[in-house]
Amino acid sequence: MDLLRLYDSEMTSRLLLGTARYPSPAILEQAVRASAADIVTVALRREAAQLRAGQGFWSLVRSLGVRVLPNTAGCHSVKEAMTTAHMARELFDTRWIKLEVIGEDDTLQPDVFGLLEAARLLVQEEFQVLPYCTEDLVVAERLISAGCRVLMPWGAPIGSGRGLNNVFGLRALRAHFPGVPLIVDAGIGTPSHAAAALELGFDAVLINTAVAQARDPVAMARAFSLAVQAGRTAYLAGTIPARDMAAPSTPVIGQAFLP
Repeated sequence: MDLLRLYDSEMTSRLLLGTARYPSPAILEQAVRASAADIVTVALRREAAQLRAGQGFWSLVRSLGVRVLPNTAGCHSVKEAMTTAHMARELFDTRWIKLEVIGEDDTLQPDVFGLLEAARLLVQEEFQVLPYCTEDLVVAERLISAGCRVLMPWGAPIGSGRGLNNVFGLRALRAHFPGVPLIVDAGIGTPSHAAAALELGFDAVLINTAVAQARDPVAMARAFSLAVQAGRTAYLAGTIPARDMAAPSTPVIGQAFLP
């Protein structure tokens, strides 16, 4: 079976689903089940701020029977990210952490300097870090050297729905690190964007806004599930190279020639 391996865990689905901004808890639950995702992400700071209504959200997440990947969304400093990671480890009893250190508010681009520092510190504390990063090859190399065994490069700014803004950069990243699991995180807006990422050889995609804010989140979650499967299958099957000129699909040898 073609499994997704992240650190020491194996997953059957190559779609990770975020849990923020759904119209209701019931729709969130239905969307997760329709997506067939094995992993959901939880923004610890955002959800903790909304706990005035009780522990319903945490109970729902636990009832889904999926792996929880806590993240440090909303953190703008190493200290904030470290504190949030420690809280997540205690709350969810997991060493996994999706590490975000935001450096620019308009694009939510990662602060790669803070990201690298936080990643080093968390790895030293035996966290299994999945950093949200750019497609920069030097940054990727430094994160891997710091002990990150998975990278989560952005496709486009978070929530923008623009898809894969820098296909050349993403393709180069995949080529330079063939043995490292790479998950396209942020900016995916349509199932075709997700399929394109998998066709490039990326191992998975993380989707949140494109599902949560769709007119029908449950149907969209199902569509992304199918797209990811199609993209991965196409990558394994081997897509044909692009050409500048036409190549006839019907052979011309043996055809009658009429003057």
